[in-house]
Amino acid sequence: MLNFLRPKKLLESSLTYKATPLREFSYKGQRLLIKDETQRLGESSFKVLGGAYAVTQLVSKQVGKVLTYDDFSKPEVRSVTKHMTFVCASAGNHGLAVTHGAQTVGARSRVHLSKNVPDEFANRLINKGAEVIRSGATYEESIEAAIHDAKKSDAIHLADTFWCGYTEIPQLVMEGYTVIAEELREEFERTNAWPTHVYLQAGVGGLAASICLMIRSNWRVQPKIIVVEPDLAPCLSESAQQGKVCSVEGAVSIMGRLDCKTPSLIAFDILFHQADSFVTITEQEALNATMVAQQFSINTTPSGAAGLAALINDLDDDQLPLVIITESDI
Repeated sequence: MLNFLRPKKLLESSLTYKATPLREFSYKGQRLLIKDETQRLGESSFKVLGGAYAVTQLVSKQVGKVLTYDDFSKPEVRSVTKHMTFVCASAGNHGLAVTHGAQTVGARSRVHLSKNVPDEFANRLINKGAEVIRSGATYEESIEAAIHDAKKSDAIHLADTFWCGYTEIPQLVMEGYTVIAEELREEFERTNAWPTHVYLQAGVGGLAASICLMIRSNWRVQPKIIVVEPDLAPCLSESAQQGKVCSVEGAVSIMGRLDCKTPSLIAFDILFHQADSFVTITEQEALNATMVAQQFSINTTPSGAAGLAALINDLDDDQLPLVIITESDI
């Protein structure tokens, strides 16, 4: 079970923390709620909640006590973290999240990128203090490179997906994501305007599973939960049909952050049992959704707008749906 109180309490120890906005809009007569994650913690994505939080918890474990944000700048903590290096593979914002966390605590970060990741993203990581290594032709190959790197260099491999024998760290990443669901719950308790449907985009499924689990565990009013994937990477949909984790093949999707061919083991298990349905969207539908988001003054990517794309395909003015715009287009 994810401890949703722990990441929220840590964030509240920072004077700069504030919840991301939840806004109501109207589209073709449909009321809808949008949780805007495009400026979370000074970064451009929800991912910082997971990777950075996992870094802080691993540092706390190393130091031997629970730390607050103030503690990370203390000499006794920095004397530990200056010897720590966090290694990950990234196809998008996870690398930025890990780098953000390492920078916060005074540690080093090293990010493996496949050849398909744009140079502009690599430069963003470098500018934030990460060492960037080009590794492999695919995201899966960059993960293998990160695993090998961590073993040979005695660094900490911080991935955001589960596999057999590797569960503790990705669980911390998912635990960080629960902040979104808790912020939403607190808002809905105040307004009593609970959504009827929640659309959750998914790559390997970490965000969708953490939000889904928190909704089922903690929300007083239960919505229908719809998991949204690119039609070129429907690994969760296919796994749900098969009743077990399986991989899919397909062309590269413009929804780069969601273009995952194999789901996270534990994330799939949660979604298989707790979500109501799995749907896919096309490349064009995702692009169209970014233009709709612009009408609401939200600039995002096809990955960030994927939940909105699925909602647009399912308009019903008797509903009050919720989507999460997960990243900015920067």
